[in-house]
Amino acid sequence: MVCCDLKSPTPTVMDMTKRPRAQAIGLGFCGALLVANTASAQIPLPAAKPPDGATLFKQQCATCHTTNLSDPVRQGPSLFKIVGRPAGKADGFHYSAGFAKADFVWNDTRLDAYLANPQAMVPGSIMAYRQPKAETRTAIIAYLKELN
Repeated sequence: MVCCDLKSPTPTVMDMTKRPRAQAIGLGFCGALLVANTASAQIPLPAAKPPDGATLFKQQCATCHTTNLSDPVRQGPSLFKIVGRPAGKADGFHYSAGFAKADFVWNDTRLDAYLANPQAMVPGSIMAYRQPKAETRTAIIAYLKELN
């Protein structure tokens, strides 16, 4: 049986048959020390991969928007082929007063500005979602462009 020599400045393994039974109490500490040293010697795991645009869309946008024309309209219009489409002009959706006055076509820049602050981009817009992270907006917009 082996254990750590707790009297040593750096714990060392010792033969328990040569020590009194009272010092065997250190066995739990010794085992924990060996486990801790083994754990710290492991290779670190790679960093987690950030979610892709489709996953982000599903998590943050799909409650209100669809990405096809076959699902029923939700709180927001379908975003299928949104890039290049005139703002406020999707068939089957009743837009807010702000969008009724909108006179632009959706592109990367306009989608980015809208996702960052919908009411600043289109006064009167009722979308409550705002995305402050540029990298998240970029991933969602890249996904929307795939739908064109």
